[in-house]
Amino acid sequence: MKRILFLCMIALFAVSCSKKVKVSGVIKNGSPLERVEFIDASGVATLPLINMGVDAKGNFTGEFEAPKNGMYAMTYAGQMAFVYLKKGQSLNISGDAMSFPNVFTIQGDAKANNDFLKETQAYMEQYLGKLDMSIISKDEKSFLTQVKKINDDLTKNIDDAASKTKADSDVVTLKKDELKTHILTFLSQYEANHGEAVQQPNFKVSTAFKDYTKSLEADGDKMIKNLPLYRNYLLNKIGNDFQKFALAQSDKNTASMSSIFAKYLKGKSEYSQDTKDYLLAFVISKFDLNPFADNTEAIIKVADDNIKNAEVKKDLKAAFDAVYGLKKGTDAPASALLKTDGKSTTLADFKGKPTLVVTYASWNPYIAQSTIPVLKEVVEYYKSKMNIVLVNLDDTKAQFDKTYPTLMKGISGVNVYAEGGLNSKFAKDYSVFGFKIPGFTLLDKDGKIAGPTYYNLGEQKFIEMLSKLTGIAAPAAPEAQVAPDWNGQQTAPAPQPEAAQPQTK
Repeated sequence: MKRILFLCMIALFAVSCSKKVKVSGVIKNGSPLERVEFIDASGVATLPLINMGVDAKGNFTGEFEAPKNGMYAMTYAGQMAFVYLKKGQSLNISGDAMSFPNVFTIQGDAKANNDFLKETQAYMEQYLGKLDMSIISKDEKSFLTQVKKINDDLTKNIDDAASKTKADSDVVTLKKDELKTHILTFLSQYEANHGEAVQQPNFKVSTAFKDYTKSLEADGDKMIKNLPLYRNYLLNKIGNDFQKFALAQSDKNTASMSSIFAKYLKGKSEYSQDTKDYLLAFVISKFDLNPFADNTEAIIKVADDNIKNAEVKKDLKAAFDAVYGLKKGTDAPASALLKTDGKSTTLADFKGKPTLVVTYASWNPYIAQSTIPVLKEVVEYYKSKMNIVLVNLDDTKAQFDKTYPTLMKGISGVNVYAEGGLNSKFAKDYSVFGFKIPGFTLLDKDGKIAGPTYYNLGEQKFIEMLSKLTGIAAPAAPEAQVAPDWNGQQTAPAPQPEAAQPQTK
């Protein structure tokens, strides 16, 4: 009996400590060409934690490691909605493709908390939608009275909804912190715009106004970690001050936005280190994450030198890996791949010659029409001097076996499958996400990363690297045609748009 009780306690402990969220669902009229993703909405990198395919009947299923209890973005067909999830939960989601994910139903462990969010969000939008923005013109005392009433009314609604839905205290606190941030934004807008609105350019807010602001910011260290909305509030609040600081810097025309902002934050003694870390990570992600920038090492150094928070460092590194690719000169990860005969291989097996690694999935709507014709020409031109490895990231090997013979027909290369697709170890080791395929990575003859992952086979730097690795000169581009302008003079052809690059949120 004691043994049975002991085993039951172990099982209960394992379930309670599990970080995995199990999700299943059905999207009526869903398309197999679309994917369902979940993203940690409070993180810095905001990269997909899972990418799930939708079958012919609209079903999807999967599980992922939840880094924390909090808000997660759920995406489908270019649309996004937010849900509150806790580690170890199981949930079922249903909706119609015409309105999903903007309209959906949740059942399971996450139902109560998300019913609470749905109810409070609807009330908040309705309440705030009725506000007359002329309150900016009110005298300070009247403005503060109205803002405090807004805070009280919406707080009461949060408490009532929490009691009705039996929501967890954590999600209730998160919603109240979100409300505080909205109120702080009102206060910030009033302070910035009231003087102009009433034609009093020297207007300054009172001590009472400042004290109320400080009271709402009292939990700032917690809110900066959980609420991107609060990070936006702080950045908007210091925007003008930072702009003056940046314009005064001697290196303003050459330094990155991140390096200047890092210097600015050193003078903000009122901010905690965590606050500085999250704000700097936000600026790096928004302004300086460019896969083909010449200053990538400098940007990484700004982060390494200034950010102390381990969670922010880890999150930002994931963003660097996703955007910049694996570090040049490092060994290509030896992640297991399956060949068409079922035998295992890794990219290390292709040493001796440079290797072009193509990552793709058959469900990607662009690969057949846009990528394959150009890829055939590239492979045919360089195949004598390099290996070609075509890594498939479909959800199942059965799907790979069914699609690769047709999709890759006529391309000289080794077809392999990353078991688990975008959720495979290969995808994690190489930072491959749905928005990064098809992708093209080059390895040197020693199996080391030769440069960033490219997403356009016509990218000039990619072509130059191909030529450098193989010793085969790139084919000459056709001579550009010129057309006379209206004055009869020759004009250069208009610049062509660059291929879209993957971005973090």
